[in-house]
Amino acid sequence: MIYIELIIAVLLGVLSGVITGLTPGLHINLVALILFSLSPILLGYTNVLAVASFIIAMSITHTFTDFISATYLGAPADDTALAVLPAHRMLLQGMGHEAVKLTVIGSLLCLILTIMLSPLLIITVPLIFSYLKDYIGWILFAVVVFMILREENMNKRFWAFVVVALSGILGLIVFNIPNLKDPLLPMLSGLFGVSVLLLSLTQKTVLPIQRTTEMIKIKTKNMFKALGSGIFSGSIVSIFPGLGPAQAAVVASQLVGKIDAFSYLILVGGINTVSMIISLVTLFTIEKARNGSIIVVQQLIGIIDTSTLIMFFAVVLASGGIATFLTLHASKVFSSAINNINYQVLMIFIILFIGAIVLYFSGLVGFLILIIATFIGLIPNIAEVSRSSSMACLLVPIILVNVL
Repeated sequence: MIYIELIIAVLLGVLSGVITGLTPGLHINLVALILFSLSPILLGYTNVLAVASFIIAMSITHTFTDFISATYLGAPADDTALAVLPAHRMLLQGMGHEAVKLTVIGSLLCLILTIMLSPLLIITVPLIFSYLKDYIGWILFAVVVFMILREENMNKRFWAFVVVALSGILGLIVFNIPNLKDPLLPMLSGLFGVSVLLLSLTQKTVLPIQRTTEMIKIKTKNMFKALGSGIFSGSIVSIFPGLGPAQAAVVASQLVGKIDAFSYLILVGGINTVSMIISLVTLFTIEKARNGSIIVVQQLIGIIDTSTLIMFFAVVLASGGIATFLTLHASKVFSSAINNINYQVLMIFIILFIGAIVLYFSGLVGFLILIIATFIGLIPNIAEVSRSSSMACLLVPIILVNVL
């Protein structure tokens, strides 16, 4: 009976992950918290492992499907922000489905490799945590400095510094506003969503016919670099408190050096999935959960033993396999539907939709943050510097907390 309950929980979790991934502004942490609040009722009908498996299946599936809204709608979440620009470029080349497919490849291959490496990770995670926990602030400071210095000339380095400074100050202000709900939503939507859409709107971009071909060609070396960086950076996220997939994407993009857009999307796609899996490893090894949904699992179950960890890995593998097919199918539906839509009208609608979501979740203060973040988000394109500099909005607050 328990196996039937687990199978049903996984299938329902995957379905929920598809819904959260396709809906901008609907985050898995919110759904997980709602489930936790309802757990006394749910546990009257099922067991705690089934509820936990539902949350894990939903979380893994979400890491696959959330790139669809980031690609086709330009609506970034905290874990897809840096994927928006290359994915948007591919969309404008008629390759939106290929962009999503690349993130799915990254998610699925990193999922499989991380599970295979889990015995090694179980040994090394506690060691890495104990050695580096006091230096994370300085490591991120070095990343920010490198983000500036890697620009090709002094003029671009100056503008990269300006973007870092403005984004960092914005992040400090936003995270210190009392009672602001979902602070990342308006900030990241402005820096990486609305700003990109406005540029396309002002340039009167015409969306070409989207195709679903097999035109992706990636060098083997770049594939391994992307997967390795994705696993490494996703692991860092789950080991150190305060870091998220967005920060990991910044670290990875600096570590991996120059790679093509295809490989970069594989990298970013893999980070989110790896982060979720390693959170289970940290829960098992150092009894600490590093993201919202796994924290809810911890509160439901407490300490997990080896057999429970193996069962959760089975849930991860099953969810990832199903999510791969569902994400690719949903992407084809989006790709076909967007061919029949006026892109200028669609962009205006998405901008208004993002504004409405921000007003609903974060209020007037959040809407003001959205406007300010949008203006800052326009600077990298005008100054022709890397948009990853805008991620200082997340890095600078963490640096100051850990260094000062």
